[in-house]
Amino acid sequence: MGLKQNLHNLKEKYKGTKMAPLFNGFHTFLYLPNETTHGGTHIKGADDLKRTMNTVIMALIPCLIFGMFNAGYQHHVATGEVERVTGFFSGNFWNLSNLGVGLIKVLPLVVVSYVVGLAIEFVFCIIKGHEIEEGYLVTGMLVPLIVPVDLPLWMLAVAVAFGVVIGKEVFGGTGMNILNPALTIRAFLFFAYPTWMSGDKVWVHDAVARAGQADAISGETILGSYAQNQEVAYSISDMFFGFIPGSVGETSTFLILLGAAFLIFTKIGSWRIIVSTFLGAAVMGLIFNLIASNGIIADGSKFYGLMSTDWWQHLIIGGLAFGAVYMATDPVTASQTNKGKWIYGFLIGFLSIMIRVFNPAYPEGVFLAILLMNVFAPTIDHYVVQGNVKRRLKRLKAKTA
Repeated sequence: MGLKQNLHNLKEKYKGTKMAPLFNGFHTFLYLPNETTHGGTHIKGADDLKRTMNTVIMALIPCLIFGMFNAGYQHHVATGEVERVTGFFSGNFWNLSNLGVGLIKVLPLVVVSYVVGLAIEFVFCIIKGHEIEEGYLVTGMLVPLIVPVDLPLWMLAVAVAFGVVIGKEVFGGTGMNILNPALTIRAFLFFAYPTWMSGDKVWVHDAVARAGQADAISGETILGSYAQNQEVAYSISDMFFGFIPGSVGETSTFLILLGAAFLIFTKIGSWRIIVSTFLGAAVMGLIFNLIASNGIIADGSKFYGLMSTDWWQHLIIGGLAFGAVYMATDPVTASQTNKGKWIYGFLIGFLSIMIRVFNPAYPEGVFLAILLMNVFAPTIDHYVVQGNVKRRLKRLKAKTA
């Protein structure tokens, strides 16, 4: 009772002041929304935007934990120190365990992402005098999962500030943005600091410098190896379960699919977008396989490696699965109509593989494809709605004729 009274007193103290949105944001984090309906004509539910965002975060947690483990595992594979089967918690936790090394590298990315992004959100809500918008709760988790594990923290901070201000706040905040903020941040990093986001820049970081050894180990992702017509030593099992180099959250297709099932079960993620994205990627992969098998593209061509990659393999490597489940399904920037979702998702998958194959310097196309389709999502919905109107008018004329 005392705590409740103290919170009430603080609420009254900040009511009507510039700091009211900041207090309300903390106050409602684990409690009811600040604004609730009181009339009897409304359907009341316990979920709100904050609860929805927290549900998505829960779906991302397994990818984050495994990403930490895999970052440490890739480090130890590169240095030849610890085998995967004995290395989850083995040895000295901070220096030798896979999870320990990964935690040291990944946790700072998460902290910087949230601190910088939420600080900007708080500043804007205080200046504008509106309630804190919880959309960044998910964005703050997505960003560390889609960047290289060794990205400098200052670089991440600059990108987050750009993405939150330019990608969301200038449009009016959460619910008004036309581009996915997390993808805007990644796009900024790609164009502003391309050597850190593509090519053979390091994805595997040696967190513990040793005498006579470099403190960083450069290595290709699987997509980078295919783009250069190189042999890939990883098995299909490694690719599917995630024991491969890559950005923190995108390597394990298995965990991503589990997250997709959870989002679909909670009715937060659109199964139409997810399924159609994989379908579009499969169709484009099959087309490229036919072109490569018929000799239209010469063996050894700069396009041949990824073009001849089996279509189903395109679905489990790179960021396609992560983008399809956690990015393309963003309810703000995706298509809203059911038919529009099928078109929207299919074109994302189709364009992702096209960009992946035709741009060997940056063989990861899903994020650029999603940003492109974010722009066209309203147009898709417009024509879907207009098509429905025309069909209904035709039925009406046929009945009244």
